[in-house]
Amino acid sequence: MNNYFSSTNKQLPVLALIIGNSRLHWGLFIDKNLYTTGDISHLPISVIHQLAAYPTLDNWLTAISLPSDLPIAPDHPIPVILASVVPSQTAFWQNYPHLCLLTLADVPLQEMYPTLGIDRALAVWGAGITWGFPALVIDAGTALTFTGANAQKSLVGGAILPGLGLQFASLGQKTGQLPLLETGLISSLPPRFAMNTSRAIQSGIIYTLLAGIKDFIDHWLLLFPESKIIITGGDSDFLQKHLENQFPEIGNRLILEKNLIFLGMREVVIVNY
Repeated sequence: MNNYFSSTNKQLPVLALIIGNSRLHWGLFIDKNLYTTGDISHLPISVIHQLAAYPTLDNWLTAISLPSDLPIAPDHPIPVILASVVPSQTAFWQNYPHLCLLTLADVPLQEMYPTLGIDRALAVWGAGITWGFPALVIDAGTALTFTGANAQKSLVGGAILPGLGLQFASLGQKTGQLPLLETGLISSLPPRFAMNTSRAIQSGIIYTLLAGIKDFIDHWLLLFPESKIIITGGDSDFLQKHLENQFPEIGNRLILEKNLIFLGMREVVIVNY
């Protein structure tokens, strides 16, 4: 493991950053415990350069809206653990001092393939260490992914498809007359056979997605009947709620954990450095 975290300098707190496809997720660890989390838009390069020049708490307070009542001195240097799935964004952070840039080589999961996303590797490792292997992770973010690992802590594999919001956006942006819908405005399941265009889009996407998730879970449980199944990501609340309503035998098995990737980062770096 590179840099600051493999040195003898073991200062805390530590800020963990996850650069996702559409958002920057952050988690602040104090004394190896996850203290607070949040997410924002990707930071402009000018802000990143300023943080690199002055990597202290007071600058981070402004940059990502950290709570102002933290038990940390304002001039305390903030080391950063970074996991990114956006290479262009990763490059902006290379000059940040006290940076730990995570790669697949840092995750002890066996049988990983070279293009596996670091977010997926960290999530399934965090799930397995927290709840036990085998484990299946469903990450309901911009992309919806399935990632599974067996009892030997080896990657079994997974699948990737457009997430809920991306499916709505594709119809709204790539068709001439269909409206652009937002998942945050959907409070209840639509009728399956809808009588207006907006509800028809909701019906087609949501019911197909729920049925697809159930199919993947059913197949996984044939392979690993005692496996834990963890759901995470921005749409995880919505999907878990409606999976419980539509398929209670499946939905009730799901463990909802929004901070799953941070749990993986903690196990890979913070607990062991």
